[in-house]
Amino acid sequence: MKNTPFYIATRYLLAKKGSTAVTFITWLAALAMTVAATAMFIIISVFSGLEDLNQDLIANLHADLTLKSKSGKTIPEIQKAAKVLASEPKIAHFSKVIEEKVYINFRENGDIANLRGVDSAYVLVNPIDKNIFYGSYPSFKYSNEVLLENKLDNRLSIPVGESSDVANLMMPKPGTGIISKEEDIFNKRDIFVSGVFPGNDQLDNTVISPIELTRELLELPKNSAYQIVIKLKNADEAQAVKSALQQKLGSKYVLTTKSEENAAFWKMINTEKLFIYLIFALVIFITTFNLAGAIIILQLDKKEQAKSLISLGLNQRSLRNIYFYTGILIVAFGILSGLLLGTVLSYVQIETGFFKAGAGTDLAFPVRILPVNYFIVAGTAAVFGVAVSWFFSKVNTTYSTQK
Repeated sequence: MKNTPFYIATRYLLAKKGSTAVTFITWLAALAMTVAATAMFIIISVFSGLEDLNQDLIANLHADLTLKSKSGKTIPEIQKAAKVLASEPKIAHFSKVIEEKVYINFRENGDIANLRGVDSAYVLVNPIDKNIFYGSYPSFKYSNEVLLENKLDNRLSIPVGESSDVANLMMPKPGTGIISKEEDIFNKRDIFVSGVFPGNDQLDNTVISPIELTRELLELPKNSAYQIVIKLKNADEAQAVKSALQQKLGSKYVLTTKSEENAAFWKMINTEKLFIYLIFALVIFITTFNLAGAIIILQLDKKEQAKSLISLGLNQRSLRNIYFYTGILIVAFGILSGLLLGTVLSYVQIETGFFKAGAGTDLAFPVRILPVNYFIVAGTAAVFGVAVSWFFSKVNTTYSTQK
């Protein structure tokens, strides 16, 4: 009978064993595999959710495409580049940006900040005006109206929306020569803080101002910019639009996508995800030692039956397959039940947000269930389970058939 080893393996797993200890060890191995698969599935789903959360958090930090100069900071022939961008039907909006370090001072307090000068079209590319804590987005009627990052504003205690109290920005002057007075060192401009926005790792210490202010501080000509940020009608076409624009613009310019601008950030996230996967793969590998023990104990428990099967004409290979299939059935049960339990717990977290990201916060651990997560968990557990079952099904087989 072709499936005799598999049929016997099924009976060995489900039927009553010769010893309660053997039954306990067999189902303990199945339970251990279930727990390991459940834990791995939940953790990978949490990391999938964290990826989505991080994408949302940095979605407004970088545009779909960013245009920069290949050499130097200032974009060459910027009017020509702007005409090319305006003629591209897949581009929704674009905005000129200048970004540079600046010293901000208010009364006795001072700090080094990142000054981001933008034009009035910037909010069409990056809707930062929708995330203001208090105050308002600069009206762009005056070049010295700025938006301040929350932590920077807290440190400097600059009043918001009060024209009587102004801070000032100081930028080192370009050029060479002998310095005879303070005015030769810095370009200085008074600023009025119209609003405050929430910061994050990439927007800490940021001041957002009209681009005219940055040009004045840096002594740059009119219409100049360090980069042009671009919003596409369809963000999924970023790579195709980038290639088409690169051909039209030529070699003087460099175009980068949002993922390329955040390459270091995503590399860190992917590295963390890889290490978490390796840790839980190690957990599953250690769990398979329970499986090895169950197979060995089962061989000893079924020693007399093995002799009878040999006497009835079952060969050594088929006898080993019995124990191999028993191990496979234990692994299959652990994987299926683990994925089912992991899915249920993940959905409970998605619906209720019961587990929070930290003490004193309402942010629940984000969870996202992806089809690929099932394949990762099942594949990892199956590889280790099949390998252990194959190896230990060959152990003690000769011994179990000796008189």
